Amino acid sequence: MSNLIQTIFAQGRNLRRNLRKSLAAVLLLGAVAACSPQFQNHGYAPDDDQLSLVEVGVSTKEDVAIAVGRPTSQGILEQSGWYYVQSRFKHFTYNEPKEIERSIVAISFNDKGVVSNVERFGLEDGKAIVLSRRVTESNIQGISFLKQLIGNLGRVTNDDLFGNTNF
Repeated sequence: MSNLIQTIFAQGRNLRRNLRKSLAAVLLLGAVAACSPQFQNHGYAPDDDQLSLVEVGVSTKEDVAIAVGRPTSQGILEQSGWYYVQSRFKHFTYNEPKEIERSIVAISFNDKGVVSNVERFGLEDGKAIVLSRRVTESNIQGISFLKQLIGNLGRVTNDDLFGNTNF
C-alpha cells in the first residue's frame, strides 16, 4: 500500500513539473508573439503589369479606369491627373507606427483626356510637406514662470492694485 501511495505522489509531482514547464513554454511563446512587428497596408497602387496596359499618347481616362481602376484621389484641376497611393506601416510594440514603404503612381492627362505621362514615386522620393498647421505658437518660449513673474513686478502701479482711490 505504501508503494502505491509513493507512486501516486511521484506521479503528482511529475504532473505538476510538466504543467509548470508547459505553462512556461506557453508564456514564452506568447511573449515572443507579442514582440513581433505587425504590418498594415493602406491604399492601392497598380503594379507594373497593370501599368503596362496603359499606353502614353493612346490610352484615355476610360481605358485607364478599365486597366487599373479609378483612383482614390485626383488632381485639383479636372485634367491634371489621377493619383494612386499605397503605403505599408510597421507597428512594433508601444512605438509609433512607422511608414516603411510608399508607392505613388501619377497618371497625367492632356486636354483631350489622353494619357500624357505615367510616373511612379517611392518613399525615398518624398519630402514631408505641411499642408495645414493648426498650432497656436506661444511668444513666451525660453522664459520661465519665475522670470515672467519677476518681469511684471516693476510694471505694477497703485492704480492697478487699488484702483483710482485717494488716500
